[in-house]
Amino acid sequence: MIPAKFDGLMPVVILMAVAVLLFLGGHFVSVLLAPKKPSHLKSTPYECGEQPVGSAWSMFNVRFYVVGLIFIIFDVESVLMFPVASIFKEMNEMGHGGYALIVFLSFISILIEGIAYCWKKGDLDWVKSYQVSLKQNNK
Repeated sequence: MIPAKFDGLMPVVILMAVAVLLFLGGHFVSVLLAPKKPSHLKSTPYECGEQPVGSAWSMFNVRFYVVGLIFIIFDVESVLMFPVASIFKEMNEMGHGGYALIVFLSFISILIEGIAYCWKKGDLDWVKSYQVSLKQNNK
């Protein structure tokens, strides 16, 4: 018999067992049904049907990485505003509406300062920084 203190964990254990069984079952079925016909064409790298040209170690503009990081940062931080907005009414009814509003506005001001900083540095403008470097080279 299972002790009473473990009764609450049993659904979690059952779901974990089901997840492991689904993974192993799916893997077993794919190994069983997958065609095994290796060829030279299948071992070549896939690039949208085109023949690969040159090395995979090519130079790329770092701005792609910077803009991606900026997007992720501001996207995640903007998602963090939804819980505060969803409980603001309850906080206001409990008498903590002013505190919640101050925290919310300070969070938004930090986001605005961050995006203004990125904009001022030119991290969001592709063409301007390229033209500036051209002007400096022509002098």
